[in-house]
Amino acid sequence: MERTDLLRPGERLDDLLTHDIRIIQSDEVFSFSLDAVLLARFCSVPPRGRIVDLCTGNGVIPLLLTTRTRADIVGVEIQERLADMAARNVQLNGLGGQIRMLHADLKTVHGELGHGQFDLVTVNPPYLPVRSGDRKANPHIAAARHEVYCTLDDVAAACSRLVRPGGKVAMVHRPSRLAEIICALREHRLEPKRMRFIHPRAGEEANMVLIEAAKDGKPEVRLLPPLIVHEGDGYCKELLDVYYGRADRLEDAGSGDSEELRKQDQAGRAAESGGTDEREE
Repeated sequence: MERTDLLRPGERLDDLLTHDIRIIQSDEVFSFSLDAVLLARFCSVPPRGRIVDLCTGNGVIPLLLTTRTRADIVGVEIQERLADMAARNVQLNGLGGQIRMLHADLKTVHGELGHGQFDLVTVNPPYLPVRSGDRKANPHIAAARHEVYCTLDDVAAACSRLVRPGGKVAMVHRPSRLAEIICALREHRLEPKRMRFIHPRAGEEANMVLIEAAKDGKPEVRLLPPLIVHEGDGYCKELLDVYYGRADRLEDAGSGDSEELRKQDQAGRAAESGGTDEREE
């Protein structure tokens, strides 16, 4: 069933091309792009526990994360229309038992969600500072692109409040703001640990950066091999694999904090099935 009853005027149903996930979108407010897919496939995901996605938009990152983890996921979105769309996307895919969407401001949402309650925080924030005239455009598009509702420092502060000590924070952003990003993360006790630059084509400069930090981590960062998006006339194999569900993570993407978490997940699966679970992750 297409569930067109969940659509509002100006909306459409799109296919996420993996695990039969569908998504409601509208060109009037927000359509997900490559950066969201990359972030969902880059971050270190605990097999269980709690995850929060800030600036969730129409909820694409929580939807994709359900293919990698059994963790409980909360999406936070300040724009009411987008928060409603995200909630309907959860309903559309029958994921209400795993995902909860909140219409809330990331600067104050810790009042409802608590401090240090999450194993992973993901965020695809607006990339650009607000400039004169930016607010005169479509307000939904302006808020997605520009820091209308939150600054980079606001985002780092919110991530730090929500993540537990030792937990992970994963972000996608513009390389041109990398120095600001690292300073903001460290200012809020988030130590960069993994970084990967995204290049449109070989020989072209990066236009995105994926960065993951650990709360109260020790200074040490891994600079992963660059991802070259296009090869010839199409996407590279690594990207096609995650787009079409042949892989649930990018190469070098983490799948939990430790071997102990993996063992706990296997034990949980065994308990549910009544026997030993010897399947690999």
